[in-house]
Amino acid sequence: MNRPQAIERMMQIIKHFPGVGPKMAERISYHILRMPVEQSDALVDAIMQARSTMKYCSICFNLSESDPCPICADSDRDRKTICVVETPQDLIAVSKVKDYKGLYFVLGGALSPLDAIGPQDLRIDSLLKRIKDEAITEVILATDTDAKGETTALYLAQLIKEMHVKATRLGYGLPVGGDIEYADEITISRAIAGRKEM
Repeated sequence: MNRPQAIERMMQIIKHFPGVGPKMAERISYHILRMPVEQSDALVDAIMQARSTMKYCSICFNLSESDPCPICADSDRDRKTICVVETPQDLIAVSKVKDYKGLYFVLGGALSPLDAIGPQDLRIDSLLKRIKDEAITEVILATDTDAKGETTALYLAQLIKEMHVKATRLGYGLPVGGDIEYADEITISRAIAGRKEM
């Protein structure tokens, strides 16, 4: 017997979520259908509210309910240091570290020639403009430690050095091939403390 079309449609959408394959999409779909109506309605409402209220900060491109975001609006932060991350999730992970008091910039991904993602597909021009306009003195490159993240960090370091600005990379503590968003606070804190110039 074939699945009902409505469930099939849910599965087709859910299986596009990161880390979700066909079997997991099926389990999630049936779980949602078994939820009490109030819970499933609350889920739909939460998604709709997030979609309607969240926007990208015009300065750092973090997801926020306000523009500028609370981090960019915080006058107590070090305005001469920017930590560059790939995604808003990475920004959240790094912002949990109490030792870092600078600003952020979200690239929107990493360079990946195999996936046809080049410099024009990221916010690199906006980053370079911000470094120049705000007279930034240090850029911490906190991209992931996989091949894409390393390629992106090396590319950015070259551009930043040409501007006579210090470019540093997160130091020890982060596993090679790992994603920053999954690292704990202590690991990220050690990585920031051990950053090195590129």
